[in-house]
Amino acid sequence: MFAKILSRYWWMTRIRGLLWVLFGMVLFVEPGPSLVTLATVFGLFVLADSIGNIFTAIGGRDQHEHWWLLLIVGLCGIGIGLLSVFNPALTALALLFYIAIWAIVTGVLQVVAAIRLRQEIAGEFRLILGGLASIAFGVLAIARPGAGALSVLWLIGAFAIVYGILQIGLALRARGFAMKIAGALRARA
Repeated sequence: MFAKILSRYWWMTRIRGLLWVLFGMVLFVEPGPSLVTLATVFGLFVLADSIGNIFTAIGGRDQHEHWWLLLIVGLCGIGIGLLSVFNPALTALALLFYIAIWAIVTGVLQVVAAIRLRQEIAGEFRLILGGLASIAFGVLAIARPGAGALSVLWLIGAFAIVYGILQIGLALRARGFAMKIAGALRARA
């Protein structure tokens, strides 16, 4: 079951959600860093998040046939992260498009995963909301690229906080599902 993958590695989803919230808060509190610094920090952050997705996907490959969706999300993130880290002199516009494309791809894949997950557990709407928030952010970022650097930083920060909160909610739901399974197994023994 895909739910088994999420429930087994719920803590990884929670850590990723907390990191997203922290990243967003830093952008609101310290909006002064240069976009080159943001490109490097964003690249490192996306690499860490993507490694978490890949770890979860590989760990659950024997438990569900659609584990590869998480793997694709992770691999896409690795590509965007490496582009950002190894080319930190990106212009604000190029960085915005990198982030927007990554957000759209991640969002679409999360919605697909949620649709598959809906038959396994209740509450998959959190994953759908996270995916839709990611898609909306990406589309908005592409539609309004000329908004100043501060606006871009705030937009990224707001997205990161909302997305992180949704990931934490998903992790808590997955943890509850894992506890329910563990309780059922103990009752049978």
